Amino acid sequence: MTRIAERVHQDQAEIAAIEARIAELDDEAIVEVTLTDGARYKGTVTARPSVQTFRDAQGNEGANSLLRLDDLDHPGQSHYLWLDRIAEVRHLGSA
Repeated sequence: MTRIAERVHQDQAEIAAIEARIAELDDEAIVEVTLTDGARYKGTVTARPSVQTFRDAQGNEGANSLLRLDDLDHPGQSHYLWLDRIAEVRHLGSA
């Protein structure tokens, strides 16, 4: 997994928001996620993500988290989504 993130967070409120989103993403949950730009993805959570330390392109260190979501409609395709860009999680079931 990459150690570089587009965005890193140092503010405790932002990190808490990421942690709250993680709590919504159980192992093998089938979900639809909507990103802040409106893009939507349906899939299975491969494993609950965790907050990790990354660096941004400028070398600043901070926290973020990456979700691996196996596509529901296209088996074999996975999406890697930054949790700070997920605006909504809708549960569709579990595997």
